[in-house]
Amino acid sequence: MDLKAYLEHRRALVEEGLKRFTPGEETLPPELHEAMHYSLFAGGKRLRPILTIAAAEAVGGRAEDVLPVACAFEYIHTYSLVHDDLPAMDDDDLRRGRPTCHKVFGQAMAILAGDGLLTEAFALLTNPAYVGHLDPRLHRMVIHEIALAAGSQGMVGGQAVDIQSEGKAVELPFLHYIHTHKTGALMLCTLRAGAHLGGATAAELEAITQYGKAVGLAFQIADDILDIEGEEALRGKKAGGDVTRGKATYPALVGIDEAKREAQRLLEEALNAIASFDQRADPLRDIARYIVSRKA
Repeated sequence: MDLKAYLEHRRALVEEGLKRFTPGEETLPPELHEAMHYSLFAGGKRLRPILTIAAAEAVGGRAEDVLPVACAFEYIHTYSLVHDDLPAMDDDDLRRGRPTCHKVFGQAMAILAGDGLLTEAFALLTNPAYVGHLDPRLHRMVIHEIALAAGSQGMVGGQAVDIQSEGKAVELPFLHYIHTHKTGALMLCTLRAGAHLGGATAAELEAITQYGKAVGLAFQIADDILDIEGEEALRGKKAGGDVTRGKATYPALVGIDEAKREAQRLLEEALNAIASFDQRADPLRDIARYIVSRKA
């Protein structure tokens, strides 16, 4: 399978969807919507919405049917990055090679832009014009799972514990909690949403869930490694930020070689989880390999 071509095609589909679903920059108040657009269209990989699409396709669903839900995940992910970059959080000046939202629009407007993106996700998820074709029971279940994955029991909770652990010695189970909530929860949810709405059987949903747990953790471990070894030009942000802030990471806790071995083990776990799927799951297989081997 040509993963590059697949990612480019699905990314273009997501970009088209985001442009169609997102309020225009001229919408009142214009500066707020300009700030939302600035971060949303900053050139991300769109990995989370692509995972939603790939999971739906793996169980026989159609990309177009799950596109609004996929785009909602990108709103949530982008909001989290806008807030993560703020001085009160990670205090980053660059994101994807450009000044961060608060550097361009100020801290107050960046906070509101993040708030707007998060809320816009749920506006899209409940807009009959875009999601009226979805099975109502599955649709409600997916919205509930998204809210849990994004909130205090998921991404926000993981972020809170991550901040509280800075500069402190933590043990592996504690670090596992941070990574599986801060990053893994939403990534797992993207896959489960696609599987649910794509018509997965109970067995298929369980397999994709196990795949999602493994790739979600592998993604964050790979991020930890890239913060040390990654090239700043490719990542679009300064390297070494985790070390500077005393972040709890796998390389800091177990060493970089062991972190790489754990990422490889999780890759095998992910691939084994969907071994019974046919070629429609090949994008999921190659995305898992990409997550572990990526350079940015």
